[in-house]
Amino acid sequence: MEWMSPIDSSFLHVENNTTPMHIGGVSIFEGPPPPFHELRAMIAGKLDLVPRYRQKVRFVPLAAGSPVWIDDPHFSLDYHVRHTATPAPGTDEQLRQMASRVFSQHLDRNKPLWELWAVEGLQGGRWALLSKVHHCMVDGVAATDLMSVMFSDDTAGAPSGEWAAGPEPSGLEVLLRTIVRRASPAGQLEAARRALSAPRESLRSLAEAARATAAASSRMRPVSASSLTGPIGPHRRWSWAQVRLSDVKTVRGALGGTVNDVVLTVITNGFRELLESRGENVAEDRVVRTMVPVSVRRRGERGVYNNRVSAVFAGLPVGLNDPAARLEAIRREMDGIKESKQAVAGDVLTSMSGFAPPLLLALGSRLVTVSPRLNMHTATTNVPGPQQPVQTLGRRLLESYPFVPVVGSIRIVVAIFSYDGGLYFGVTGDYDGAPDIDVLTAGITRGMDALLALAAPAAPVPAAAPAPAPRARRSRAKSAASRAAAGADRAAATDGLMRQAGRHGGAAAERVNATRP
Repeated sequence: MEWMSPIDSSFLHVENNTTPMHIGGVSIFEGPPPPFHELRAMIAGKLDLVPRYRQKVRFVPLAAGSPVWIDDPHFSLDYHVRHTATPAPGTDEQLRQMASRVFSQHLDRNKPLWELWAVEGLQGGRWALLSKVHHCMVDGVAATDLMSVMFSDDTAGAPSGEWAAGPEPSGLEVLLRTIVRRASPAGQLEAARRALSAPRESLRSLAEAARATAAASSRMRPVSASSLTGPIGPHRRWSWAQVRLSDVKTVRGALGGTVNDVVLTVITNGFRELLESRGENVAEDRVVRTMVPVSVRRRGERGVYNNRVSAVFAGLPVGLNDPAARLEAIRREMDGIKESKQAVAGDVLTSMSGFAPPLLLALGSRLVTVSPRLNMHTATTNVPGPQQPVQTLGRRLLESYPFVPVVGSIRIVVAIFSYDGGLYFGVTGDYDGAPDIDVLTAGITRGMDALLALAAPAAPVPAAAPAPAPRARRSRAKSAASRAAAGADRAAATDGLMRQAGRHGGAAAERVNATRP
């Protein structure tokens, strides 16, 4: 039996009938699809490496403590790994619609909180894996670690015999063990011991937290009215876009800022186009306030599947028409956020919630969720993934688009996953409140094109060099034959010149296309 951390349990507490709190994504692979029994066998061989995938949640009676993880005595892999297909012709739009329906459905709390769908029938012989895992199990960075374990041919499962669940505790046993644990909070005593052993570091952390809290307080005010916020229903829409990381770095090198600044700038263009398409007044000083989750897990914590995540708040300057001006505004704001160490404060305050009674934590989390006006319009999360090709059963992963849930009164959220030189955007919207999120994703693509046009304007095309005349071929034939061969050589030379000129023209055209943004 293992107790959840306060932040992990908060993702369970904010879940309600209209707000499923799982994360996931759609990963598209080259074909042909593997036989389903091979995929199932591969997953079965990896489960010993991720024991949480065989555990379920138990709530402590009387809310006397955080929920606990226990082995599921009725665990069945066939329930969690599913097989389906899109109807012909298997377009990306059909795949997105299928994913929207699957992502709208809650995970069963009586079972381990994950699902994996193998999807066949995609155009070009491709296939996909659609994944869902509850947010209380992992944050985005930890989920990347899980993907590396579950979907890598290089990670061999540890050989073991037939898995057997541990004995399931009764409700009374869960309650008593929780009370005993709370009566002797070894973790809190250990934290106090570490603080006393390093007082200078502890005081520095407290000072940083106080400074960051003061800096963030100005951004905690309720946001202005917008179609981006309001009541949400139980169903979801999901769209995606992609850009190349090399293009983002080209913009960064020419116009300044960081990769994250450029990403936020193209998202800003997406929201600007969305608001304009809705007929909203996009004044020059208008901003869309976004929460940006930041992973604060330390370098040695990879492989620990928990939620070491904090948040900062930034304003996306949708009122600025000039893409370069938007990038500069975002760069200045993010630099200020880094100096104020807002993310440090968020993590410290989250750690403090471990001292609060879990019942109060649950009530506070629910209050945030049902609040009619949160202090943000949207959320934007960027999760780093592997920058080398990943394979599953010998099939290369081509694209991977993330899914994150909408929550409270926020109708649209954006997630970005980086993989093998690409940035893949997954945009989740409330089905009724955001029926037009395709406008946003198209605006992300156009925003990238606009920045590239500023960063890499078309260069003049050099004139093609004159084609060298081919050498005449020698002939060992006698005079009559030599004259005939010479005539043939002249014809061949003329034809060669024509072909060579054609090739130079094609090369010049390719250079023109290569220099276009």
